[in-house]
Amino acid sequence: MKAVLLLLLRLSTGLLLVAWGFVKIGAPTVSAGISDRYYSGSLSADALQMPLGIAEIVIGLLVCLGLLRKFVYPLQAAVLVIGALAIWQYILDPLGLYLLTEETRQLLFFPSFCVAVASLIIIAFKADDTLSLDKKLGLKF
Repeated sequence: MKAVLLLLLRLSTGLLLVAWGFVKIGAPTVSAGISDRYYSGSLSADALQMPLGIAEIVIGLLVCLGLLRKFVYPLQAAVLVIGALAIWQYILDPLGLYLLTEETRQLLFFPSFCVAVASLIIIAFKADDTLSLDKKLGLKF
């Protein structure tokens, strides 16, 4: 049962990266706008959208497959945890009760915390991740 749940965590978090990667490639202005609004514009440059999108898609697909886990699980965690940390006030106050106002609250950002934690759980229970391609192929990743 644990292996199945880890597989589902891998699929859900990996597919999130794939989806955001396609947004960066297919709608770079949307991605840049999100970066401008919530991440201080740190990743807003048009020239960054394609390479970042491709990287997110590759990482996400490798996570889904459970391939090269030693490398891609920490990369996924870095993307998702850094993304969540950048919007910490929306996670701590999703209803706009004390840090934010009703106009700036954003309940839809709270799941960023959940997927960040899920990516850390995947790392913590990597040994139990027996439905990964690494395990099936006998790779030591």
